[in-house]
Amino acid sequence: MIRQTALLVFSLVLGACAHSDQSPLPSQQQTDSMWSSGKLAYENICAGCHEKGVDGAPQTGDREAWDDRSRLWAAVLSEHARQGYGAMPARGGMDTLSDADINKAAEYMMRLTYPETHRD
Repeated sequence: MIRQTALLVFSLVLGACAHSDQSPLPSQQQTDSMWSSGKLAYENICAGCHEKGVDGAPQTGDREAWDDRSRLWAAVLSEHARQGYGAMPARGGMDTLSDADINKAAEYMMRLTYPETHRD
């Protein structure tokens, strides 16, 4: 009995660890409740390009890439995220992402890049 229980627990743990790095995008019905924080919006929409610099996107955490942008980030960064800019689609390609969540995601991205200048 103990051996069967241990095998079942091991199988469940192993199954939980076997997930894809590419999670599917949520359905439109789910987005209103899902994007309640900037971190969640950033991780699910923005990070796909900004973590690796896809198509010239400035990388999160790379101060040099953001130095020219950061002085105007509050107005310009949020506007670019809403309207699209260069290769970046409007709202990161997620039309149901609210303006408030775009602003929170931009703030989160800047906190990751400049943690000493943004305090809660």
